[in-house]
Amino acid sequence: MPSRRQQKMARVIKESVSRTIQLRLSDPRITGLVSITEVDISPDSKNATVFLSILAPDEKSQNRSFTAICHAAGHIQAQLGHDLTGRTCPHLLFKRDEKVKKTLETLRLIEQVQQEYTEHPLVDESAEPIEKD
Repeated sequence: MPSRRQQKMARVIKESVSRTIQLRLSDPRITGLVSITEVDISPDSKNATVFLSILAPDEKSQNRSFTAICHAAGHIQAQLGHDLTGRTCPHLLFKRDEKVKKTLETLRLIEQVQQEYTEHPLVDESAEPIEKD
């Protein structure tokens, strides 16, 4: 479990990176909704893995947005250095978070099964109920 210091640093990193992506990057390749879902900090606080969830119209747009953010890593890192009050600034590594995508797919499948069940119920509602003796 991360220490309180690491939790606080993760929160600051999440806010700083999110604000930088939304307000300070003007790359036209970044489309859709980009959110920071999680930040993992190494025990020595020298590295931080930033998980990004990118909701865009298609996979190609998502890939373009992720590539643009990775290319802007130096700018994001520099801004983070200004936002952190400690002596060190962790090196950022960006990864795509597929949890949101999997959750949306699961919800879509549940909705599809529910619709199929509504259209074709498994129970024959016209059958006579069986009485117990």
